Amino acid sequence: MTRRRPHPSIPIAALLLAGWAASPAHGEERFPPPEFESGYVFPVHADPAARAAAMQIVDIALLATALAMAAWLVFRRRSRSGVVLLGIACLAYFGFLRGGCVCAIGSIQNVALALADPGYAIPLAALAFFLLPLGTALFFGRAFCAAVCPQGAMQDLVLIRPLAVPGWLDHGLRLLAYAYLGMGVLLAATGSAFVICEYDPFVALFRMSGSAGMLALGAGFLVLGTVVGRPYCRWFCPYGALLGLAAFVSRRRVTITPDVCTQCRLCEEACPFGSIRRPPAPDAPRPDRAAGRRRLLALLLAAPILVAGGAWLGHRLGAPLSKLHPTMRLADHVRLDEAGLLPAPGDDVTAFRASGTPVETLYAQAVAIARRTARGGAWLGALLGLVVMVKLLALSLGFRTADYEAERVSCVACARCFAYCPQERLRRGVPPAPV
Repeated sequence: MTRRRPHPSIPIAALLLAGWAASPAHGEERFPPPEFESGYVFPVHADPAARAAAMQIVDIALLATALAMAAWLVFRRRSRSGVVLLGIACLAYFGFLRGGCVCAIGSIQNVALALADPGYAIPLAALAFFLLPLGTALFFGRAFCAAVCPQGAMQDLVLIRPLAVPGWLDHGLRLLAYAYLGMGVLLAATGSAFVICEYDPFVALFRMSGSAGMLALGAGFLVLGTVVGRPYCRWFCPYGALLGLAAFVSRRRVTITPDVCTQCRLCEEACPFGSIRRPPAPDAPRPDRAAGRRRLLALLLAAPILVAGGAWLGHRLGAPLSKLHPTMRLADHVRLDEAGLLPAPGDDVTAFRASGTPVETLYAQAVAIARRTARGGAWLGALLGLVVMVKLLALSLGFRTADYEAERVSCVACARCFAYCPQERLRRGVPPAPV
């Protein structure tokens, strides 16, 4: 008898509450700059200028169109060639033409900051790029990953000869995406840094500029991507972790065969991401239910330890993470300057002295930031402990399926398996794929 995976409620609804923050049109500048009688001229910003409102609407419209096309190509046309062509188009526009900004991956930080800081107005494009792919995933799985994401499309195009990654290693590395997601949200919510954007390995390649380290990191991912299917998407992408949760409860999922599975295993061989669930062998022994119950009981007893241990570790990491906040760095520099440990005060210390702000006020702000980061780190650690617990439960309990199926969470809807399924090729009237 086939035992289906249950569909529990996934706590992603809180992330969708960011819609309240979209009231301002842009969000890059809430108030007009003051006018000075002394002839002072504002310095030119080092960051790129804010995208015009009309062009933000164009970006949002193109994103919605691309998502609709991806869902249609995967679920209606079942066309691998169409997915590839759409991926090239999205790579050209959202990647190289737009320089990888705005992107759904980085928009996580904008949403986190908008939820934590009522004074921050999230740009409309950032909010749309965060919500639209997630909303699509609730109905059509990871259609965004299939062809719309420029980072995924670039890795997909360089894949030449994929090698199989051991299951234990693949499952373990996938936990890194949740840790990266939590750290990015924590640092953005506390105003410390936008690390997801700062360390995106592909933005430097899209813009053909950046530090040598980031260019080398992006090139390294592409070189690894020639033999490992989408290494960044599978193991590091924080937005991919959110999309996987949404795809778990999606209304539709990728079905490899149009009718009957012939157990040929060609789809499993064609998938470079290890996302095909195989049915048990006909002569496989039935699982020991008594051993399974004991294993389940042991994991449930270990759950509080994992959560509490994660919370403790996250709280301890809060102190070093808070050092990334500009106020914390300024407080450290002022403290060193007061102790006479600096050969000369830096520009930040000089500007602080000129502002007339009491040192005690700066130190009080630094203490508040450290405490807030420590509390956030504790919550982050507890959630990561819970994620590890759920992962262990899923691997321990397992599931039985009668056919070869694509996993909802890890399948990126690349449509490769369609072209290898003999039943699908029979439906299209084309010869069988070479083995």
